[in-house]
Amino acid sequence: MRTILNVIWLVFAGLWLAIGYAVAGIICCILIVTIPFGIASFRIAAYALWPFGRTVVRDPDAGAFSLIGNVIWCVVAGVWLAIGHVVTSIPLFLSIIGIPMGVANLKLIPVSLLPLGARIVDND
Repeated sequence: MRTILNVIWLVFAGLWLAIGYAVAGIICCILIVTIPFGIASFRIAAYALWPFGRTVVRDPDAGAFSLIGNVIWCVVAGVWLAIGHVVTSIPLFLSIIGIPMGVANLKLIPVSLLPLGARIVDND
């Protein structure tokens, strides 16, 4: 079932969201100071391509630099990516088969706002 949902997700939402994260990652990797944001963005892009069967876990030992980085990320890119998730989830909720994908899209909002100090792991 996860594979079917992931393929449908990839066609209707995942590809566009992953492109958005990849563009944000490329922009962040242009400057040396923002490379950690770029790496986090690429990691989330892979998660946005294939989200079913994986989850986000917060690292309790992330530290103060993660907090500062998350504030900067939220202001610069996180809000725009979260808006993209909300806009993408609205048409998905309009169909019965899209409801699980809309919920998965909303599940990506916290990691799009605060990516540093988060790990993406398998549900298994």
